[in-house]
Amino acid sequence: MIPSFTTSASQMMSKWGELVSPKGSFELDVWHHLQTLASDAISRTAFRSDYEEGKRIVELQRELAEHCVQALASVFIPGLRFLPTKRNRRRRQIAKDVEDSIREIISFRMNSIRAGEACEDDLLGILLESSSQEINNHESKDFGMSIEEVIDECKQFYFAGKETTSALLVWTMILLSRYPDRQAGARDCWRNCLVNCVFVQLDKSSIQD
Repeated sequence: MIPSFTTSASQMMSKWGELVSPKGSFELDVWHHLQTLASDAISRTAFRSDYEEGKRIVELQRELAEHCVQALASVFIPGLRFLPTKRNRRRRQIAKDVEDSIREIISFRMNSIRAGEACEDDLLGILLESSSQEINNHESKDFGMSIEEVIDECKQFYFAGKETTSALLVWTMILLSRYPDRQAGARDCWRNCLVNCVFVQLDKSSIQD
C-alpha cells in the first residue's frame, strides 16, 4: 500500500510547494493538512478501486465524529439521544448513509469475486478475500466474516487511523524541528533512497505550543 501513501503525500507536498514565497519560505498550520492526508490515505488503502466513494465515506465519518464529540461535551440528559433533534436526525442519517455506501461497495466486490475476478489489494479486498477463503475451506457460511463485521472493520479502520496518524505526524515534525541534527540525519537517509522529492526545513522557532 506504499504507492497509495506516496500519492497522498505527494499531493499534499505539491500544495505546500505552491505556497512558497519568492523568498523561499512560508509559515503553515499543518494540522488541517495532515488530517486531510490521513483521511486521503485511508480512503485509498481501504477502498482503492472505489476511491471517490471511499473519500465520501471518510468525510461522513468525520462529520459523525464531530457530532459525537459535541454530544459528549453537552449536558447529559437521560433519553435525549432518542429524541428527534436536528443533531440526532443528522447523526442517524450519516450512520445510515455510511453503512449503505459500504454495503453497496461490498455487494459489488462480492459479485466480482463470484464471477472469478481477482480481489483488489486494498483493505476491503483483503477482508473479503480472507472471508471467502474461510467459507470455501469449511464449506459453510458460519465461518468467515459477516457483511456487518466487514462494515464495522472498515469504519473502525477510519476511526483508529485518522486521528492517531495525523497526531503522530505532527509530533514527528515537532521533534525533528527541536533536534536539527536528527532532522539532518533523516533527510540524508531519505535523500539516498528517494529522488525528485521536496525536503522541508523545519525550524523550532516557528513551532508554537
